Amino acid sequence: MTPARKSLLDRAPIVDRLGNGLQKAWDRGWLPPIVLESDVLIEKAIGDTPIEIEGDGRKTEDITDFRERLRKICAAIDEEARLNPIGRSFAYGQLTRAIRQRHELGKIWRDRPEILETKLAPPIIVVGQMRAGTTRIHRLLSADPTHAATRFCDSWHPVPQSLDLRPFWSGMALFWARRLNPWIDTIHPFGAARADEELGWLAGAFDHSAYEAQWHIPSYVAFSESHDPAPVYREFARILRTDALHHGNAHRPRVMKVPQFAEDLDSLLAQFPDARVVIAERDTQATVKSSISLVANQMAMQSDHVDLEQLQCEWKRKVALRTERMKAALSRFTGPVAHVDFEQLEGDWEAAIGDLYRAFDLALSNDALAAMQAEQRRAAKSDHQRHAKDLDRIDPAEA
Repeated sequence: MTPARKSLLDRAPIVDRLGNGLQKAWDRGWLPPIVLESDVLIEKAIGDTPIEIEGDGRKTEDITDFRERLRKICAAIDEEARLNPIGRSFAYGQLTRAIRQRHELGKIWRDRPEILETKLAPPIIVVGQMRAGTTRIHRLLSADPTHAATRFCDSWHPVPQSLDLRPFWSGMALFWARRLNPWIDTIHPFGAARADEELGWLAGAFDHSAYEAQWHIPSYVAFSESHDPAPVYREFARILRTDALHHGNAHRPRVMKVPQFAEDLDSLLAQFPDARVVIAERDTQATVKSSISLVANQMAMQSDHVDLEQLQCEWKRKVALRTERMKAALSRFTGPVAHVDFEQLEGDWEAAIGDLYRAFDLALSNDALAAMQAEQRRAAKSDHQRHAKDLDRIDPAEA
């Protein structure tokens, strides 16, 4: 049974035990120390694979962007993040995985360049702040059998496999993640093969959103926020075409969502100008409070120096930035837009979804509605229902 979360910075005892064991192994030379330098990580990640494979299917500026992002995020981690042994291990694993998968995708595109010409149905893009109800909207729309969605395992392991073991490996990863972080499903309801956000695709191109929620890396966040995200979303579009062709669902509208979309909506819509956009709206104060809870939960496991006051300032700034950029992008977008209010979704989700379908002139079939009702029943049984209660229990000065 999941323990009560008494503090935003609670972490499971196993984290300290494993961290102490890792530090001891490094100190005594039983394990080599983790070096977070771009050239070292590239060598570790790709081994004997020709480095030129990264260029297949990609523009020169996309390769340059990726290398610059890798150098800068490594520097920020070493200089600012103050990671504990678990955090350094996680950082090493995430960065090398991104490099390795990037080269594996390059090999696929070299051998089958036609993949990148795959025609896609106009997507449905859910846009909104983190903790504003985007996951619920996304999963309800994804339940419609006429739509397609990205599986959690495919988001974080985007290289297609003929014998698809990605749900198994992602399931194993989630098993260990739940051991290390027993509150993970109260923050976000996970499932290895469940419809989920495409955060892994952005992380694979070293967009900052997945990493700023884990580590204190202000210099990298500032760099990435001010840097043109177009190379990141070109990579995103390539991966989407690869995933859609592999699963045979390119003809169905892909329902997509990542909170980072609000920050980069212009670049995202440049890749998908025929998209339909759903805007998730929630009270700013509640959004910030819930966002801090998520970020504190992730950071507390990986660093012993998390500053809650700093987190509060940062996520107030972040929510304001995303709001500003989202509004600016929408003022330039001429396609269909629907709005869903968090409170309406809480009170009468069927009415909220019905309004959304009418705004897009879509038919809400009985099959779609039944599938959505099943998704709601599943969500009602998840640990995620505890998150609001946990926040109410935590000292208001801390929350």
